Amino acid sequence: MGEAPPSDGTLPGGPAATAPRSSPAPAGLGFGSAVALVIGNVVGTGIFLLPASLAAIGTVSLVAMVLVTLGAVAMALVFGRLGARMPVSGGPYAYAREAFGEFAGFWISWSFWLTAWIGNAAIAVAWVGYVQYAARHLLGLDWGGTAGSVAVGLAGLSIPAAVNLMGVRNMAAFQTVTAVLKFVPLLLVAVVGLLFFQVRNFPAFNATTGGWVGALSTAGAVTLFIYSGVESVAVAAGKVRDPARTVGRASVAGVLACAALYLLTTVAVMGTVPHERLARSSAPFADALDQMAGGSAGGVVIALCAVVSGLGALNGWTLLVAEMPMAAARHGMFPPAFARTSARGAPYVGVLAGTALTSLMLLVGYASSDSFRTIVLLASFTTVIPYFFSAAAQVLWLATGTRAVAGARLARDLLVALLALLFSFWMAYGSGADAVLGGVLMLLAGVPVYIWLKARRGECGPRDSRLVEGIDTG
Repeated sequence: MGEAPPSDGTLPGGPAATAPRSSPAPAGLGFGSAVALVIGNVVGTGIFLLPASLAAIGTVSLVAMVLVTLGAVAMALVFGRLGARMPVSGGPYAYAREAFGEFAGFWISWSFWLTAWIGNAAIAVAWVGYVQYAARHLLGLDWGGTAGSVAVGLAGLSIPAAVNLMGVRNMAAFQTVTAVLKFVPLLLVAVVGLLFFQVRNFPAFNATTGGWVGALSTAGAVTLFIYSGVESVAVAAGKVRDPARTVGRASVAGVLACAALYLLTTVAVMGTVPHERLARSSAPFADALDQMAGGSAGGVVIALCAVVSGLGALNGWTLLVAEMPMAAARHGMFPPAFARTSARGAPYVGVLAGTALTSLMLLVGYASSDSFRTIVLLASFTTVIPYFFSAAAQVLWLATGTRAVAGARLARDLLVALLALLFSFWMAYGSGADAVLGGVLMLLAGVPVYIWLKARRGECGPRDSRLVEGIDTG
């Protein structure tokens, strides 16, 4: 259990890959690109509605944001420790597989795969609205209606797919540019907004009709989902330069940058826009800009920021929707086609399959608003499963002494891992009963796939390719 993983990226003790493989492409993600991947995946389109959602709950939501941020940082630290121990592609899949066996690894890869392409549909639907807003106000074009929305959404999904198919270097460059283009304007709003800050604009500590404990839990449920993506660098570790060092540093740096952005922008917008107006706003950042400068140009500026933000998030998640199944396929734990890579090192089957499924989910999202909300919560729950098992793997390795850690560092690492475990459990609870039920059913739907994969390899038992001998089957 404690040995270092082989240099070819396979896991110790695992079965030989049965899928076709090509030579891995040179790792192209340095520290800056890895941080950009985290920021690009964590900061999607949801931040543009976050201040309004939290204002309706009250300033107790700021306390919830701090608590959730601590949980997200703990999760990032755990991924850093695990990434240093096992610097291979697949992240949570690899950790669960080594700690709990191949079925757990399969289930984690299945859950993460569901998360990636379902979540991309949610990002795409939100992104379409900002594209339509910008088109109307800048170009005088009306791309509304279901048909127009679907066309814009499909076009938006094709851009990150094409970028990822061009190879990791192009993907990294695109991710860095979009991360800067969306991070800087939002940070500017936060800093400038503090100059217009007025305490009287702040909501009450508890703006709900219930108790403050319930309000804290509600705010926690809202803010829990904005940190989805902290595992991004761990999943793509095989494409990261010096992953043993970079995975942890980039994960923590990315989460801290996102946390600073979330907290600063939320405080600035709450202090700039009167509470009554902010709680009902559908474009809180635009309202904040209008409050600062007057006029109505704020909406266009924020729409353009959201367009860039959405593209960056789609680009990063398109990478992850292919990386996790590719790592699993190389160990026979996913259909073998997902292990194929192009001459540029792009896992093209995973990219194309994920984009096709996301496109299908996009159509479902536009068919029913209630269905779309269900999809969002479902993606949130399936995100939690890899988090929980990753934290559990770290707790297992620390508690059983399979890592050479002792004294104060052991106590610190164990505390962080337990916090991450509680954080992921809270995320699951915050997803709601319907999402938990739907998520469990979708996880169970993966079991027949696992059976098929085992059968095609002629295996029985969790990790043994040998047939059981000496058993009377009569």
